[in-house]
Amino acid sequence: MLPYETIAAAEAALGRNLTASEALWFRYSARMPDFLLYYHNILFLFIIFTLVPLPLALLELRLPSVLVPYKLQPKVHLPASSFFQCYKDVMRAFLLVVGSLMIISYPSVKLVGIRTGLPLPSAGEMAAQLAVYFLIEDYTNYWIHRLLHGRWGYEKIHRVHHEFTAPIGFAAPYAHWAEVLILGIPSFMGPAIAPGHMITLWLWMALRHVEAIETHSGYDFPLSPTKYIPFYGGAEYHDYHHYVGGQSQSNFASVFTYCDYIYGTDKGYRYHKAHLSKLRKQRGADGENREANGWNYNEKFE
Repeated sequence: MLPYETIAAAEAALGRNLTASEALWFRYSARMPDFLLYYHNILFLFIIFTLVPLPLALLELRLPSVLVPYKLQPKVHLPASSFFQCYKDVMRAFLLVVGSLMIISYPSVKLVGIRTGLPLPSAGEMAAQLAVYFLIEDYTNYWIHRLLHGRWGYEKIHRVHHEFTAPIGFAAPYAHWAEVLILGIPSFMGPAIAPGHMITLWLWMALRHVEAIETHSGYDFPLSPTKYIPFYGGAEYHDYHHYVGGQSQSNFASVFTYCDYIYGTDKGYRYHKAHLSKLRKQRGADGENREANGWNYNEKFE
């Protein structure tokens, strides 16, 4: 809720005219309590988890031949019932765990200083804060994920997420309720350390979960814009982690690959990639080459 009765009052306080985006924000949020603005995240995440994975899921179910050249595990075909059951399980956890966490965490949002007022942050400020959020989340998520692959953590918690050895977009947040809570910590650490505007928090939550869906999509598209992001892992990188499963001690990265490289937890993946490259050179024919490009799942590497 903004402390101004009118746009004119807001402009007087700022000493300048409002930008178009600020005027729009004023009209939308001037009389809306801050906690309701924060709870928009629940709606945004529901929309993201529902709509972002949907196009690929429909294509895989209706026109699978269109996607075969890009499918990382082409021999795995899930029925529609598996997609729907995954979505239901995710939505149940989302409403009961994420929704409840959002509701009770509002005081901490106010405590760290996330603001809702004017002026709005510049594009440069938002970009800098988002970069900090991604780096902090990525580093802390790496170590939590690695701990969850210990014997106790995997058997009691993380194995649920690995039920999908060939991941799909809907399965990005598919996990044990305790894991959902634990991995919420890295997501909030960035905004707590470098608090910004509520709009920046909205954008952070949206981008992080869209990225997770893309990483779990099960497809490697050659023209994906994420391929141009330095050190970005992507679907191919994370798909290997799911394929190897519980015994995997490789590719723990959440978004970027630098932690795996620094701490030596990408050696199995790099060996696997080198082996596939050797196979491609040996086979030569395009038809056989396609199998190598989508992993050779007749052989398994740790």
